[in-house]
Amino acid sequence: MCYHLLFLFNQYGDLEHAMLRRGNHNSAKFWRRVLLPVIDRYRNRNIPKYFRGDAAFAIPGLYRTLEAEGFWYTIRIPANNVLMNNVNHLLTRPVGRPSYKAKVFYESFSYQAQSWDRPRRVVAKVEWHWDELLPRVGFIVTNMTGWSRKVVKFYNGRGTAEQWIKEGKHAVNWTRLSCHDFVDNQVRLQLFVLAYNLGNFLRRLALPRSVRHWSLTTLRDKLIKIGAKVITHSG
Repeated sequence: MCYHLLFLFNQYGDLEHAMLRRGNHNSAKFWRRVLLPVIDRYRNRNIPKYFRGDAAFAIPGLYRTLEAEGFWYTIRIPANNVLMNNVNHLLTRPVGRPSYKAKVFYESFSYQAQSWDRPRRVVAKVEWHWDELLPRVGFIVTNMTGWSRKVVKFYNGRGTAEQWIKEGKHAVNWTRLSCHDFVDNQVRLQLFVLAYNLGNFLRRLALPRSVRHWSLTTLRDKLIKIGAKVITHSG
């Protein structure tokens, strides 16, 4: 049996919501069930609210939901001919001997796909690497304002979630879902999530600053599972 997990983290690495899905579901399946309870949880809090997601969440309904709830968002979108035409002037290799340091260019423009209800801002990033024949091109749809470089930098923070997912796999083994029933495995996943969050709370709120950077696996091995033998001698 193969499962497809869906996680929603906050900026501190705490898991706000986790869902177990069948393995044949796409990456964004049931996004409303995961996201809407979290939106409701923070609706009355007077704080800036942000969302970032990969290309699987390039969904017009998600854009509209985030905009209606006052969220700033950055979501990667798949490339197409129209998007590529907007950065065509950046797709020619820069003149001169290529440097070992990648050359990065940004472009911002308005774009409306056929499924969108209105135009939205798209930020493009074009990277030229010395040992690659063609550039790396990525597109992000966003309602954030400001410099394109900062928008891309905020989106790139999404990669931190990959590290948190890896921590959960190694520290609490939350992919060990060997029960025969789907509901039982969903409950088991929630227990793993509880263990992960408790460990992350400990790391963020209780540990000294000198060890706060430790991974959950290190904390488990060096703090929780450490063994000791005390021997006393007379005289």
